Amino acid sequence: MQYFFNFALILSFIACAIHALHIEVPAVPRPEPVCIRDFVQENQMVVVNINTDGYKGDGQRLDITIVDSVGNQYATRKDIVGKVKIAFTSHNNAAVDICFYNHQEQQWKKHGSRESSIRLVELEVESGAAARDWNALQASEKLKPVEVELKKIESLTAEIVQELQYLKRREERMRDTNESTNSRIKWFSIIIIFSLVGFGGWQIQYLRHYFKVKHII
Repeated sequence: MQYFFNFALILSFIACAIHALHIEVPAVPRPEPVCIRDFVQENQMVVVNINTDGYKGDGQRLDITIVDSVGNQYATRKDIVGKVKIAFTSHNNAAVDICFYNHQEQQWKKHGSRESSIRLVELEVESGAAARDWNALQASEKLKPVEVELKKIESLTAEIVQELQYLKRREERMRDTNESTNSRIKWFSIIIIFSLVGFGGWQIQYLRHYFKVKHII
């Protein structure tokens, strides 16, 4: 029992780990997006923690947009500096793109240093059980630390079951598509074979008739 509990705690820690990244976003007049992609499940809470350097009026304007591969737009913020927290709930099982645009202000004259033309961004993405405020839950329900860990494991287990169900449905759709494609290819091949045989027979008959008309045979 103790072994299972320790294993569950390790699994919870691994699954709830925070995806922390440090990004350098260059400032240009017409910036291309610098994007980070992460896959989230449907109706899953996602918290994006951003910490940037610089300040407003330093000649750079850092914007952020959060959209998924289906087309849902979750957030748009302009001229962000310092610490920014964005929370949303996903609408679909899809990949979410977190994109940064660093605009260089025209009136700003760079000092020639590398630091003056980039913004350093520290990005942390939490989803599912990791995105919940467990301290607030512990305080509101007056739970013991062990009970909080069990709550985390329960939430994590539900997420794993949901993801396995999604993968199962996806595999069933892919299998149905594969079987349908194989069936169509089979009938298409049969039609092609009969068409070639029929065309070959007609060509033989046509040549025989042509040679008889010309008195060759």
